[in-house]
Amino acid sequence: MTERPLLTAEQFVEWKHELPDGGQWCELHAGEVVSLSPPDLAHGTTVLNLSKALAEYFERAETGYACFELGLLLARDPDTVRSPAVSCFSGGRRFAETDKLFTETAPSLVVEVASTSDRQRNMSTRVSQYLKWGVGAVWVIEPEHKQVHIHGLGTARRILASHHSLEGGPMLSGFSIRVQELFAEPKWWTG
Repeated sequence: MTERPLLTAEQFVEWKHELPDGGQWCELHAGEVVSLSPPDLAHGTTVLNLSKALAEYFERAETGYACFELGLLLARDPDTVRSPAVSCFSGGRRFAETDKLFTETAPSLVVEVASTSDRQRNMSTRVSQYLKWGVGAVWVIEPEHKQVHIHGLGTARRILASHHSLEGGPMLSGFSIRVQELFAEPKWWTG
């Protein structure tokens, strides 16, 4: 049996479109392709609600921006590319990372949605990798428990329940959303 050679980030983004669903739910872990389950409805609802709140925030702030499903090149040789639900950038040229397939620039904030079992699995490793790479904060949203876990380098994890407000802190100064609003189905869905 021949071992498959490890892929670089560049080879991965070039090749992944040949995978089922165009490789949309794949990541590269230490040079090997890993497939994730497609996001469920709760995941989509959460990202929709968060993206609306972030769009309003960034419009008011007139600085920074969010990218969705952007590949983050966390390690080289072997390469690791993770694709969190949201990556927020607060510095640099506005929208500089938006059209890239992956970036080597660490965002200020990463948001993961732990909606499926394979997205929940190894979440502590993902969070640790982001923080060691230089991400300022990581929010892990858990739709099943209607919670948000907030992680920062050298700080204790905080857990917010649905009755709390999620504040942007130093990464998104002035941003705020009630945690329960992240999980609310849009009115046009429910008729």
